[in-house]
Amino acid sequence: MVTVTNHDIEEVIGALLADATPPVYLVGPSVDTIEALVEVVTNSDGPPELKLISEEEVLKTVFQDFLVASNAADLVSAGTLSIRTGPITHGNDLVVSADSVAGIVTAGTSIAALSTDNPEFVETANEFYGRLWDQATTYDLRTPPLSTIRSSLADEVGEDVEADFTAVLESLETARGNGNGLDEVTISLLVAAKNEELLYDISKWGEDIGIASKATFSRTKTTLEDLGLIDTEKVPIDVGRPRLRLKFAHEKLGDATAQELASVAQSLMA
Repeated sequence: MVTVTNHDIEEVIGALLADATPPVYLVGPSVDTIEALVEVVTNSDGPPELKLISEEEVLKTVFQDFLVASNAADLVSAGTLSIRTGPITHGNDLVVSADSVAGIVTAGTSIAALSTDNPEFVETANEFYGRLWDQATTYDLRTPPLSTIRSSLADEVGEDVEADFTAVLESLETARGNGNGLDEVTISLLVAAKNEELLYDISKWGEDIGIASKATFSRTKTTLEDLGLIDTEKVPIDVGRPRLRLKFAHEKLGDATAQELASVAQSLMA
């Protein structure tokens, strides 16, 4: 039977999860389906226990997006989501719960979830994918949880920086840094420059929390300098080399709100 049809994959997944009896296996999902799953579950109250099985290359692709990866890490930390890798031999995304099996089918711009609640088939599917899950390998999601990132940024660098960081993320649809969005290091440096923080402080925080190394922060800072977006000024310290204070080099960035910062920066980088 047809469970739900829609033009929005998030609506389809939301409808499937709302009626699902845990545990729920999501097997062989596409990049778009995983992105939608993370979005739906992040914004859900009391979602079911989810077990995601996918090929490693698909997971690597989807989790290049910092927004998706950090929200997924929050779900993993909360025990809502588990992620494993294993061989997938079928073509459709499957949602297998204790009382139904559904396949997500796309036809042009239309999406349908075709499901069955036949007890014998559902039992067989649960046994099969339960074995697949047991044989699969736990996926190492290296991105820290977004909640941890935000709290540590407020504690270690400043609450104003964290507020701007969050506002920038909320204004973005993706944070890949590959021409489709700003990556997490660039975002961190821009909000640090907006608040005229030290490069040392933001890069030490980023390395400690697991976002990127100090060297990556330094290279990205140089790139943003070369593009004319940020500048630095030396700040003397009692012992050792002066440290660098980050600030904006372009007046459009200085005039931008935190919500506008990403779009203004991307337009200047184009």
